[in-house]
Amino acid sequence: MTFHHRLALCLAFAVAVPWSNGVRAGAPQLKTQAPGYYRMMLGDFEVTALSDGTLALPVSKIFGNANPATVEKLLKYAYLKEPVETSVNAYLVNTGSKLVLIDAGTGKLFGPTVGFLLANLQAAGYQPEQIDEIYITHMHPDHLGGLMSDDQLAFPNAIVRADQRDADFWLSQAHMDAAPEDKKSTFEGAMKSIGPYAAAGKFKPFAGDTELVPGVRAMSSAGHTPGHTTYVVESNGQKLALWGDLMHVAAVQFADPSVYLKFDTDTNAATIQRKKAFADAARQGYWVAAAHLPFPGIGHLRARASSYVWIPANYSALR
Repeated sequence: MTFHHRLALCLAFAVAVPWSNGVRAGAPQLKTQAPGYYRMMLGDFEVTALSDGTLALPVSKIFGNANPATVEKLLKYAYLKEPVETSVNAYLVNTGSKLVLIDAGTGKLFGPTVGFLLANLQAAGYQPEQIDEIYITHMHPDHLGGLMSDDQLAFPNAIVRADQRDADFWLSQAHMDAAPEDKKSTFEGAMKSIGPYAAAGKFKPFAGDTELVPGVRAMSSAGHTPGHTTYVVESNGQKLALWGDLMHVAAVQFADPSVYLKFDTDTNAATIQRKKAFADAARQGYWVAAAHLPFPGIGHLRARASSYVWIPANYSALR
């Protein structure tokens, strides 16, 4: 074989078989996360955090008493900028005898970046038909929109529970008629989400502080809404407080718990409840979780002068 034949064969081989360290066609970016669930053990109970997705939150516009420059500084310190991508979390508590879901996500009441609770519930190994009870922290649409799947009950075997004061307010046609135009959709979302369960005899409101199933109790934290509720889960000496919307933006409100939201029903009461919850969690050292803390939203608080430090849960493989 002549030199020219050998050269031709080498060139043909080089074209047919790319070199391992050569340039390859770029792989398409997926731009999605793994299924959004995270598990932890709380005594003998299993708690699964479920992501419903994230919303872009215009932070400087939602606070009623915060200096915009201060908010910008706090966000920058946390390597954040507006709008802040904000988690929407729900929590599944398996007591061994009951499956209890705390909040139900947005369903189709918001845009395409949320509404993934059912998919993540199934990815976590559960089916919606298995849920025994659903406890709603309050009747804002990002906490109960997922109760319905189109015109069907998303959780056909579940009993839905919430504080009677929230039910009396948000399910009232008279209150909706009297509300400003830009607030009416919140009432409509509550009615469309809770109404079918009530019609089926599956909505059972409660009054204030009460144990709902062994190990899970409701504790009134009214202010953000008239019947806003914290759910406290306890098992074998371990405690988890599920705060709902006692707070929204960690970078701002852990630094200054007095910062309140414009859409709190009672800003003074909401601020009192938030300060009380922060102080108690830091003093006693129990677990806390909140609907809008970065997913999975579970951790502890440490007091630092007049502010708090958020310590997220250390990852556990649950072996």
